[in-house]
Amino acid sequence: MACLQFVFNFLVATLLLLKCVGNAAPCEDCFTQSRAAYYPNSDDKGTETGRCGYGTFGATINDGDVAAASDLYEDGLGCGACYQVRCANSKYCSDKGVTVVITDHGSSHNTDFILSSRAFGRMAQNADAAASLLAFGVTDIEYRRVSCSYPNTNITIKIDESSNNPHYLAFVIWYQQGMKDITAVQLCETESYVCKVLDRSYGAVWTSSSPPTGGALSVRMLFSDEKWIVPLNHIPTNWKPGDVYDSGVQLTA
Repeated sequence: MACLQFVFNFLVATLLLLKCVGNAAPCEDCFTQSRAAYYPNSDDKGTETGRCGYGTFGATINDGDVAAASDLYEDGLGCGACYQVRCANSKYCSDKGVTVVITDHGSSHNTDFILSSRAFGRMAQNADAAASLLAFGVTDIEYRRVSCSYPNTNITIKIDESSNNPHYLAFVIWYQQGMKDITAVQLCETESYVCKVLDRSYGAVWTSSSPPTGGALSVRMLFSDEKWIVPLNHIPTNWKPGDVYDSGVQLTA
């Protein structure tokens, strides 16, 4: 009888454990196994022609520790996201790896990332190990999403050179911070507060063929946690192609 009671208690405990495991939330801090290559024909840092629309800025953000992503690009939604990437070969690789910013779309040899050569080498333990790692060209990795941090820089808006005031406005958002994606952008004229939802042209580039006129423009950004962020600073009425504006906003999570 005692034996039957023990078996019954064991089965109940096992079922409760399985239920808890099944109801557990996904691990946001876990690593995903994958592979990574690097840009063979670029300089030490990133490229200036990435699909996120960053231009020359895309080669220098995060000191050039940048990457193209395949599925993680998500039709441009993944632009500006940060990932910790570390290679799996303990002979050459460090435990810390490198933190990269997504600036482009691409894949090679079934990879999730194509890193800048600088970032690829920084996964290694030292300079000699980095040379060996670069010689491989492709390596097994693990990665996880991490918060982007630019302590001395606010989210920044750069007017694209294709813009034509007041008929057409395109801009790209730089220094996206935290771990949330920008899912929508709204542009509001600050005097009449006429607002318009912008189109994601590609990557991190947002456009309007008939932007609101009559006053300064307020940019409202919707993040993937469904919170709207309204920058403190506005785009002035006399905006010009190539202008860069500090939003006055910095996100910490």
